[in-house]
Amino acid sequence: MQPLSRSSGKSRLAGLAALPAVAALALAGCGARNTFVAPPPPKVVVAQPLQQPVTLFLYLTGNTAPFRTTNLVARVQGYLESIDYQDGAAVKKGAQLFGIERDIYQATLDQTKAQLAKDQAVLGEAQVDLTRYQTLAKQQSIALQQAQDQEFVVQQDKATVGVDQANVDTATNHQVDIGNLVGASGIATTLATIVQIDPIYVYFTLSEPQYLAVRRNNAKAGLPTSSTDLKYLATIPIEIGLQDEEGYPHKGHLDYVSPQVDPSTGTLAVRAIFENKDNALLPGLFVRVRGPVGHQDKALLTQDQAIGTSQEGSYVLVVGADNVVQRKIVKTGQTQGQLRIIESGLDPGDWVVTGGVQRAFPGAKVEPQRTELKSAAADQSSDAKTSAADPTPKTSAPDPTPK
Repeated sequence: MQPLSRSSGKSRLAGLAALPAVAALALAGCGARNTFVAPPPPKVVVAQPLQQPVTLFLYLTGNTAPFRTTNLVARVQGYLESIDYQDGAAVKKGAQLFGIERDIYQATLDQTKAQLAKDQAVLGEAQVDLTRYQTLAKQQSIALQQAQDQEFVVQQDKATVGVDQANVDTATNHQVDIGNLVGASGIATTLATIVQIDPIYVYFTLSEPQYLAVRRNNAKAGLPTSSTDLKYLATIPIEIGLQDEEGYPHKGHLDYVSPQVDPSTGTLAVRAIFENKDNALLPGLFVRVRGPVGHQDKALLTQDQAIGTSQEGSYVLVVGADNVVQRKIVKTGQTQGQLRIIESGLDPGDWVVTGGVQRAFPGAKVEPQRTELKSAAADQSSDAKTSAADPTPKTSAPDPTPK
């Protein structure tokens, strides 16, 4: 083994001394790359609530019913000879629907007419005699009593003719009536049921609290509160929609309100009437009913999807002047399209978070993107008009209450 030279030892020592310096530089470089940089505030869409007049509605359910239903029964005894209509077809007033044998009734009619003609001839003869007797009585050729007796004869003959005419009328009505074979017991046989569906009724019920609320609102507005004021009822619009329809496309008006509350159910029966020219509504259908119950001149509205719920109740998230999110507890009212009335807890100048609510929570700083809301009256599908696209899916606002 050769001994180390002095020069080689120095080189190795220099190399070992350089290692700590390189490591220090490497560590210094890593420290610079790992410096924490705070992310920018999340972007959220905000809009001030709308302030506009709105109509408050009562939403109920009901059923359609025919305007008039009539059971067609046979009024005479006889054999059914013909059916002159198709089941389910529309019929007009005066149309013959059934034919019953008419031989017996035609013979009765002919006999009655003959008796009428005979008695009319007897009456004519009696009137001629009366005129002659009255002339002779004036000439004192006969006693006055004879002329008076003839007047009574004429009156009796007139009565007989009147009875005959009534018998003819009765026989004619029986002849043209529609019917079926009636049993020997004389019980009427139902032949068909006629249903009138234009116009058509819609029946629904009001609960006692709803009825009292309507009366209270009417009293405040100076409107009639009596349910028997038919002229006023006819001015109240009622709208309905079927299960497969959007909104309430069928327009009618209130027609009847029961004068008493059913004590067994605590409800009040109500009826509305609708035109049904195209027979789009059939009796027995389930319908959604909407009727006005009040009006607000300056209602405050915001997007319904911006409203969250916590143990404290409903709330909205608002962004202040410092761009910090705050939570406000609100009292909500009815919806107007995709907007909802805020009855209390929100100010007209508040900027409500309507988009990106998942990225906003109380105390957090955000970057608000200001937008405007569409009028509920102009567009029932009101959405916020965003100036920047919001990539956040439209879901319900989360509860920001700390767990």
